[in-house]
Parts: sequence; C-alpha cells; structure tokens
Amino acid sequence: MKEVQFIMQYIKRHKWQYVGGIITLFVVDFANIYIPKMTGVITDGLTEGNFGWNDVLRYLIYILLLGLTLAIGRFLWRFFLFGAARSIEKEIRNDMFAHLEKMSVEYYNEHKTGDLMTRFTSDLNAVRMSIGPAVISAFDATIMTVMVIGQMMIYVDVKLTLLAIIPMLIILFGQIYYGKIIHKRYKERQEAVSNLTDFVQESFSGVRVIKAFVRERSELREFMRSNEVTMEKNLAIARLQAIVMPLLDVIIGLSSLITLVYGGWLALNGEITLGRFVAFHQYIGMLVWPMLACGDSINLFSQGGASIQRIREVFEEEPEIADGESCRDVTHIRGELTFNHLTFIHRGQSEPTLKDINLHIPAGTTLAIVGKTGNGKTTLVNLLLHLYNTKPGMILVDGRDMNTIPLKTLRENIAYVPQDNFLFSDTLKSNIAFGVDDENMEEITKATRIACIHDNIVTFPDGYETIVGERGVTLSGGQKQRSSIARAIMKDAPILILDDALSAVDTDTEEKLLHNLKENRVGKTTILIAHRISTIQNADIIMVLEDGEAKEIGNHESLLSKGGIYADMFEKQQLEARKEML
Repeated sequence: MKEVQFIMQYIKRHKWQYVGGIITLFVVDFANIYIPKMTGVITDGLTEGNFGWNDVLRYLIYILLLGLTLAIGRFLWRFFLFGAARSIEKEIRNDMFAHLEKMSVEYYNEHKTGDLMTRFTSDLNAVRMSIGPAVISAFDATIMTVMVIGQMMIYVDVKLTLLAIIPMLIILFGQIYYGKIIHKRYKERQEAVSNLTDFVQESFSGVRVIKAFVRERSELREFMRSNEVTMEKNLAIARLQAIVMPLLDVIIGLSSLITLVYGGWLALNGEITLGRFVAFHQYIGMLVWPMLACGDSINLFSQGGASIQRIREVFEEEPEIADGESCRDVTHIRGELTFNHLTFIHRGQSEPTLKDINLHIPAGTTLAIVGKTGNGKTTLVNLLLHLYNTKPGMILVDGRDMNTIPLKTLRENIAYVPQDNFLFSDTLKSNIAFGVDDENMEEITKATRIACIHDNIVTFPDGYETIVGERGVTLSGGQKQRSSIARAIMKDAPILILDDALSAVDTDTEEKLLHNLKENRVGKTTILIAHRISTIQNADIIMVLEDGEAKEIGNHESLLSKGGIYADMFEKQQLEARKEML
C-alpha cells in the first residue's frame, strides 16, 4: 500500500528507537507473565502446608523485583516509542510545510486553508497515534497473548485454555471487521472537520465585512449547519463504538464465566490445584488487555491510515512552478525586461487574460501600467514574479528567457508590493525587515523615511516594536500600504513592482513618496500599477491595458496628444478633481 510506503520512509529513520522500544516491551511482557505463576506457587505452598514464611518472603521479593523491572521497562518503551512517534510527527509537519511553500498560487486557489490546517493538526495527530500507541498495542497484544496462552496451557490445563480463548477469538475477528467500517467513517469525519475549520477561519478573517453587512445571524445559521454535519459524522463513530464496547465487555465476561465454572469444577475434582486455578484466573484477566489493545490498535491504524492518505495527497501534488533543467544561475540582474508576444490564459478559462503584448523596458526605466479592473495588470505582475508559467521566450530578463533563471535568483532580485498589502502579526520592525536577513535599524529607518511612514511609526506607543494585528488590521489602509512599500525598499532590488500600492495614500504623501523613490532608485527598474493618472504621469513608459491588450504605449505627453484611451482617462479624472474642489 502507498500509505505504508509513505510512513515507512519516516519510521526507518528512527528504526533503532523502535527496536529499543520493542525489545523493552518484550522484556516487560515476559516479566509480566511470571507474576500469576508465582501467586499460584505461593497459594499451593500455603494450601499444602509445605511453604514457610521464608519461602513466602523469597517469592514476594521475586514479585517485587518483577514489579521494579516492569516499572523501568514501561518507562523505557514509552521513552523510545512515544519519542519516535513525536519526532516523526514533527518531521512530517516540517516536510509538509516545506512542500506547500513550493506549490503555485493556483494550488491555493483550489485548496481551502481550513482543510490544509486540519491536515497539519488532527490528521497528523492521528498519524502519530497510529505509529506510536497503535504499534505498542498491536505488539503488546500479540506477544502477551502468545505468552499468556502458552503459560495457561503448560502451567494449568490445555482443555480449559482452549475453551476460555474461544470468546477471545470472536473479539479478534470482530475487531478486524470493526476496523474496516471505522476507517471509512473516520475519513468522512476528517473531511467534515476540514470544512468546519475552513468556515470558521474565513468567517473570523472577514468579521468586519460580516458586521458591516449585518450578516451575523446568517453566518451563525451557516455555521450551525456545518457544525451539525460535523456532529453527525462524530456521532456515526460514537454510535459504532457504543455498540462494540458493551459487546466486548459481554464476551470478556463470558470468557471469565467459563473460567470460573469449568476451572472451578477441575479444581474441585483435583485435576488442577487451587493455586493453578487462581493463576489461570489471573491469566484470563491478563488476556483482556490484549483483546482490548487489539481493538484499539485496529481503530488507531484505521484512523491513521485515513489521515496518512489525506497527508500523502498533499505530497503527491507536484509544484507547477519549478526550476527546469534549462535553468542556469546568474550572478546579477540589471532589470532589463522584454515582453515578446506575451499571451497568457488562466486555468479553466477559454479567453486569454493577456494578448500579444510586446514591449522593451531598458534597465533603470520606470514603467507605468494603467487600465480598468480585470484587464490583466496584476496577472502581468504575477508572470514577472514567475507565479505562473509562460511559454519560452515570452518574457526576457536582461535578454534571457525568464524560464531559464532559477526562481530563487529571480525573486531575490524583485521587490514586490501586492494589492492586499499583507502584513504578518508581528512587530512593525520585523515586517519591514521581512525580506532581508538582518534587522538593521538604520536601514529600516531609511526605508520608512523613503516610504513616508517613519513619522507615523514614532508616534505609536511602542514605535517600531508595535505589534500589528492579523494581516496588519490595526493599521490604517495608508499605513499598511506605506509599511509594505518600506518592506520592498529594504530589499533594494534591481526591479521594484508596486501593484496599486498607493491607492489609500493622499495626493500630497503620494507625491512626496514618488519623489523619494525617483531619487533612491536611479538606475533601477520600477513598475507602477495604478488607476490615478497623478501616480504614473512622470513614468518613462506608460502602457494602457484594455481587454488584456496593450492598446497604447508611450509617455504622458505623447499619450495625451493621441487623444485615445489614456487621454480620455486623464480628462475624466481632471473633471472629477475639479468637482471635488468646488
């Protein structure tokens, strides 16, 4: 099975821990089976009158030493096996996170955050239980059963043993059937938990929208429906366990009854001694644990198998964006860009988002891109960052096909400010220094001054140590944008992309910020995406996108003189500005 192959690669790394744990477990089981025998010997000795107190004391010391061996052994097998299971859980979680970091943005468009979080938490917990406690239960049940039955046959009576273990065999086969059913139900439960987790995560992230549109009751109803489904899936497992567990007790009780009736009859007839009867009854009690452990291990293996399958699905997803065989590292990127008949179609769409764009951008040029929403501006940026694949030769960086440049090298040389201005729930200082290895306060302050956010930060009670909320929610829109710009400036990359990054900034601050950028990015390529003409009118090249096509290309004066789309946009914005002044 693929699930077994997947988990075995991790178990092999900790094979000596498993070997140590299993050997210790075997010693514990071996020591355990001698306690009833010694109890029987003491009972027979006292009953027959051939045991003195010195003999009793000697056997009590033996039992005490066995108890000490059991205590030490149980600590050691827990240390080895539980430790190995925890280590494997950590390694899988690390590997899964590293693998997900390589996945393309399309993967996250198609997979919900809540589902991925469930695989990181409850699914991994189920895997840990299946390679830790389940392994212990399975081994312990097998070894203990064999040893106990062997002692029952050798030390007590073969016929009594065979009769007493018939109910135990019923338990064993019943548990195997139970495991097949519980596997399916557990997988359905995990999927329901994933959907519920995703709903909660999305609702809390969008709580401001929910409150603004007064949709609390509607969201609560949706949550209750999702929660109801999750409860039903959990109850389906609970109902099955509610039937199985009492039946288990009945069968165990039946085995004990057989022991008392038939074993007592054998003892009364003198076929076995009283001490052997007492020992046999203790052995039957010792057999109960292996039967229960067998059921637990089957249950845990079933749950773990379902979870391993869900985790393996993540690892089987291959990243669409990866370095190809033709990739060759480069020492330096100057920032020269060329679009050569650039055409791109998003997955699942029939019409191209970008159509036959041709443009050469010399290094050190400021390119501005304008156009209505949904015309492909952000898609163009994502292609430059190689978040999507393009056909060979469509995008050239310093005259070289972008597909032949390693992703790490390409992205290290591009500083990017996205539309959503994502900030981590950390200090402002850490957010601004996110793209560099060293939180140099002098460099951070320099970047924030260029981004016109320094004066705001120093007014905060904790200054640069201010903790921003989730996604930067404690900052205003303009503060988030300027903090994101400062983060990009800190990177000091040869290519800077600002994707509608000044929309929440007032015109005076915008003018000052653009002036600072022009002074500090001499000889470096800057790409501005904006809707306001005031933001981009001083750019060296302006490209107007409409329906995915580069309808107009030129500078501010040349595009105005054409009297086309750009000129029309300029006139409308000028008119709106005059109306606001009135």
